[in-house]
Amino acid sequence: MVPLLGIVWFAAAFYPVYYMFISSLRERSDYLEGSPWLPPLQPVLGNYAEVLGSGLALYFLNSLFVVTLSVALIVFVGFLAAYVIARIPSRAIRGVFTTFLMGLAIPLQAAIIPVYLLIVEMGLYDTLYALIPPQVAFGIPLTVLILVNFIRDIPNELFDAIKLDGGGHRRTLRSLVLPLSRPALVTVVIYNALQAWNNFLFPLVLTQSSNVRTIPLALQQFQGQYGVDVPGLMAAVLLSTLPIIVLYIVARRQLLGGLAAGFGR
Repeated sequence: MVPLLGIVWFAAAFYPVYYMFISSLRERSDYLEGSPWLPPLQPVLGNYAEVLGSGLALYFLNSLFVVTLSVALIVFVGFLAAYVIARIPSRAIRGVFTTFLMGLAIPLQAAIIPVYLLIVEMGLYDTLYALIPPQVAFGIPLTVLILVNFIRDIPNELFDAIKLDGGGHRRTLRSLVLPLSRPALVTVVIYNALQAWNNFLFPLVLTQSSNVRTIPLALQQFQGQYGVDVPGLMAAVLLSTLPIIVLYIVARRQLLGGLAAGFGR
C-alpha cells in the first residue's frame, strides 16, 4: 500500500513539470491540437530560443543577484539572533523574540505602501537594491523561529564542554552551533531562496525599468492583450524553475532533516 501511495504522490508532483515540458515543445499555432497528455509528434525547440533571445539571461542574473544577497543577509542575521535568543535567557531577549514572531502575522500585501515609501526615501527605487531590504525583513521572522527551535535541541552538555575548555561565544558558534545547525540552515536557505526567486509584488511595485526586471516580471511579456503564448510561457517557466529544482535535489536530505528537527519538539 505504501509503495502505491508513493507512486501516486510522485505522479501528482511530477505531472506539472511534465506538462510544462511537453507544452514548451509545441508550436503556438497548434498548441490546442492533439492530446495534452502526450508529447507533440513534431517537437520544436523554437520556444526556448525565443525565450533566451528575449533577455531572460539578464532577468535570470537580476533574480540571482537579489536572491543571493537577500538569503545571505537573512541567514546571517537570523542565525546570530537565534543563537542569542536560544542561549542567553533574559526578559529583554524574550521580548525581542516575541517581536520577531509578531512579524509572522503581518501580511506582505498589508505593508507594501509603507515599504514603497521607505524605499523611495532611501533613494533605492527602481534599482535591484530596492528588493533586498523588504525581502530580508519578511524572511527573518520564520528563519529565527526555525533556527531557535533547532539550537535549543542541541544538548546543553556540548555547550558546557566548550565553556569548560575556555571557549567563548565566537568559538561556540563556529565549532558547535554552525556544524550542528547545517540541516536547519539548508532549510531556511532553500525556503528563503524560493520566496525571493518567486516574489512578484516587490519587483512590480519597487521597480519600473526593464533592465532591473526579475524572472517573475519577465514572464509577463509572454501574455498579450488578447492572448497568451502558452508554449513560450511554459518554456520560460521551466527554465526559471530549474535553479530551485536543482537546489532542492542537491539539498533535499538536509532540508527534510532540518524541518523534522526544527519542529519535532
